[in-house]
Amino acid sequence: MTRFVAGIDTGGTYTDAVILEAGAQRLVAKAKALTTRGDLSVGVAEALAAALHGARGQARACDIRLVSLSTTLATNAIVEGHGAPAGVILIGFDDGMTQRSGIAAALPTARLVRLNGGHDHGGMEAAPLDAAGLAAFLHTHGAGLEAYAIAAHYSVRNPAHEQAARAIVTRLTGKPVSLSSDLAQALDAPRRALTAALNARIIGAISALVGAVTVSMQRLGIDAPLMVVKGDGSLAAAQAIALRPVETILSGPAASVVGARFLSGLDDFIVADMGGTTTDIAVVENGQPRLSQDGAEAGGFRTMVRAIDMRTCGLGGDSEVELDGSGAVSLNARRIVPLSLLATRFPAVVASLRGQLLHTGPAAFAGRFALLPFASAGAPEHAGRGEADRCLLQRLAAGPLPLGDMVTKPSQLRAIERLARLGAVQLAGFTPSDAAHVLDRQGQWSRAAAVLGGALLLRWRQMRSADEIDEEPVKALARKVFEAMTQKSARVLIAALAGDAAVAASPFADAAARGGGMGQLSVSLRPRLPLVGVGGPAPVFFPGLAERLGCALVLPRDGDAANAIGAAVGLVRARVVVEVTSSGAGGWRVHDGGAPLAFDAPDAALAHARARAQALARAQLAALGGRADAPVHVETQRSDIPGMAGDQGLVSAVLVAECLAPALTPDGDAA
Repeated sequence: MTRFVAGIDTGGTYTDAVILEAGAQRLVAKAKALTTRGDLSVGVAEALAAALHGARGQARACDIRLVSLSTTLATNAIVEGHGAPAGVILIGFDDGMTQRSGIAAALPTARLVRLNGGHDHGGMEAAPLDAAGLAAFLHTHGAGLEAYAIAAHYSVRNPAHEQAARAIVTRLTGKPVSLSSDLAQALDAPRRALTAALNARIIGAISALVGAVTVSMQRLGIDAPLMVVKGDGSLAAAQAIALRPVETILSGPAASVVGARFLSGLDDFIVADMGGTTTDIAVVENGQPRLSQDGAEAGGFRTMVRAIDMRTCGLGGDSEVELDGSGAVSLNARRIVPLSLLATRFPAVVASLRGQLLHTGPAAFAGRFALLPFASAGAPEHAGRGEADRCLLQRLAAGPLPLGDMVTKPSQLRAIERLARLGAVQLAGFTPSDAAHVLDRQGQWSRAAAVLGGALLLRWRQMRSADEIDEEPVKALARKVFEAMTQKSARVLIAALAGDAAVAASPFADAAARGGGMGQLSVSLRPRLPLVGVGGPAPVFFPGLAERLGCALVLPRDGDAANAIGAAVGLVRARVVVEVTSSGAGGWRVHDGGAPLAFDAPDAALAHARARAQALARAQLAALGGRADAPVHVETQRSDIPGMAGDQGLVSAVLVAECLAPALTPDGDAA
């Protein structure tokens, strides 16, 4: 029986779904649905159903053996400050460590307690755990908290106090608990604490998404494991990710890198993924993406999550276009709904734009609209809103309204902007996607709305009369937008590849991005590797970028679904760190996630550490949903006393065990 796998990606504008034949990894069908920010599972179900419809005669729902999801939920939740109220328990932390964690800034509403306890660098108890203090904290604050994070000093050398505290929290509250030693293996306790705190905050959201997608699969008749893409591009079983959602930071960009390699067939290349909201750039060498050495960053907070080294810029097909009185074009990082797309969903928008163009009075917001998120149209969410917000949302229930009809004083504009930041309202206006429709480089939406939107920008930003504007000035404006897209994307690419902030910010880099020179010098910067462009807008905007920088451009077929394809073809990765340290008195200790084990001889300690690393890696692989019989590679980094031969001079060693394997199907076979 032929087996199939499904891949899903929730992007800022669209949710993509693909179905591939597992053995041949042949694309059978792909489909898109609008991403439903209020409830991502709605867009996921629509896209998956459409892909199944497109695969009729080749793949049925009962033939799907694996579903893999790439999601923006964790990243967005952290960036936007969403999530459940969390309690943070710090064991053995002093004032400086607490401040360096940044938890107060990242989670200003979290309840934080510091307790005595923790261990020293050798894994020996530094002070007894203050269990009574923990119980008192839970008694006082537990009723209002939905999840907990626990971080203890040197818990990666001995997690006993974190595990004991978890047992107390579980017994007294029954709420989910995140341990820093489960999420990271580095000694930096403040950053481990922040990672655990962010994880605790978003556990509820990712669990809800996993549950909703699982229900959607069942309704479609799909009985298969659900996997989720992590920030390093690997897969993990949904039930495992439900407890470690912070590991899905940068899930979408990571999936695009995996998909770009699969579609291009290249092992060494630059991948640029342009969507509606952002452009993400990464480098792949020898078939493997570069990983960030500093951990993934989200919302300005640096975590200890292993993730692909990705340069992200707020530049996409749905970026907001601004035009000043001199005619200069700028591209804002904010994503808005393209007028061409808006008019396709709501045809009355075209008539509204024509009316605005003929209007002779002040029109500060001409060509701008407010609307409910597409999935929410007709059913605004009022819970927890004030009266003014409820009235505003109710006005939008029937469809989008011109911003000029809604704003007569600054407080109303501030209210709309605030609701837009919360995702309760969307704004629409002229975007690069509209410019592409004006120039007939895209054609799936309303060109008439795009032309009218461009005309309104020209009229009200440059104070022209309506009879001064025809299509030619609008086309000139669209070409300026394309040039702005080329320059901005070139600057991002140069910055991502330079490896030196000073070089990226230099006048030479600026001249290369502009395609000009300096005085009598011609300046160019050419990437050494080919550029693989993926994402829906890539074929529209990246040819100009490749020409500007003089690099080879690969636009693979089906690159608009690279993220979903990357989710479908990803592998499960296990990674375990085991340490060996010298006690300083002729003994050695092995730290393998439990209490330290003592050895009299260094060779015995190293042998035990290697065996434990291999066993733990295979166990982790199975827990993440991969085949546990995969080969395990162990890399050892050691520090020795200079001049001492053999293992007797061993001071410390770090053994990293890694293995990659396909995910399991219900039959126990590799997908």
